[in-house]
Amino acid sequence: LPGGPSHMDTFDLKPEAPSEFRGLFNPIDTNVPGIEISEHLPKLAQCADKYAILRGVSHTLGAHALGQEYVNTGTRPLPSLEYPGYGAVVSKELVSADDLPPFVAIPNTRQKPGFLGVKYAPLNTGATPQKGRPFSVRGIALANGLTIKDVEKRQALLTDLDKTFAGLEKDNQLLDGLGRFGRQAYSMITSKRAREAFDLSKEPAERSEQYGESPFGQSCLLATRLVESGIRFVTVSTGGWDTHRDNFSKLKDRLLPPLDQAVAALLADLEQRGLLKSTAVFMTGEFGRTPKINSKSTPGGRDHYPRCMTMLMAGGGVKGGQVIGKSDATAAGPADEGISPSDAAASFYHNLGIDHTHEYHTKTGRPIMIVRDGSVIPGLFA
Repeated sequence: LPGGPSHMDTFDLKPEAPSEFRGLFNPIDTNVPGIEISEHLPKLAQCADKYAILRGVSHTLGAHALGQEYVNTGTRPLPSLEYPGYGAVVSKELVSADDLPPFVAIPNTRQKPGFLGVKYAPLNTGATPQKGRPFSVRGIALANGLTIKDVEKRQALLTDLDKTFAGLEKDNQLLDGLGRFGRQAYSMITSKRAREAFDLSKEPAERSEQYGESPFGQSCLLATRLVESGIRFVTVSTGGWDTHRDNFSKLKDRLLPPLDQAVAALLADLEQRGLLKSTAVFMTGEFGRTPKINSKSTPGGRDHYPRCMTMLMAGGGVKGGQVIGKSDATAAGPADEGISPSDAAASFYHNLGIDHTHEYHTKTGRPIMIVRDGSVIPGLFA
């Protein structure tokens, strides 16, 4: 959720706080006794048993780009090194089918391959699916009259060229990555399974209705379909959360309703398809918003605030129906030690079956741990 959603108006309301902090929204009960969330998330309230809320998540990076880099890698960014995002690590660590991209971003992502190299970069769809309309992805769909036979001829020519220039590719990370992309592109274009994975027209109408008509909702439906097809890692991004002005009407009227419907549908659909226990789900922005309402803007807004935020995790071994961590009386910071994005990353990797302490080496031989600082969050897993 790029932009940074307000934790106080979504999953960490403070109804007893002074009016300049608590905002305009009221908490509602969820289907788990003792857990309350925003009144504008009614569908998520009715499936709170499927996810865990992480409250009191805290860091110090208040700029969008730095905060996004941190929560997408689990390691505080450095100017001297670009760390790989979750999808790149998953692409490297987990076996994927040759005819499917291991990492798909809808429509794009802040996650980068970092020092692992371009061969672990995502396939960006570049667009979001629209309800009731055909959806095609460049590099997957055949367009402009192109046939499988045409692709095979081009691949044969490319193979000949690769043999000619093979000596130049040694120790060249970029060429190696491009070669991998080329081979995989051929496998995907000639694969009926890959093309059908992106074809939302094959989904029953009633299932599509559950996700709603928003581009984000249909993107979550596509993500579920891609996971079911065997694609290892999918990101879905939806922005607009940078609510310096008009925070409450933007959340109430534009941002929270599609989020509520889509994420609740995704969790229910994964469970219905028998995939929730084998799929790790992680929802986050890059930071929270200021607890005190910004009086400089009318109607009120909230500014960047990394010292306190919330995250959601579900699926795999995550024990749903619980809140881990706590913020103070005005959600200005953790009430105890707090949870870092590094802890969340270590836990996410643990849920994926990946050891976050595993070391890689850069091209210069520098050893780099997947998550440099961070521990699996106690109590998160059943």
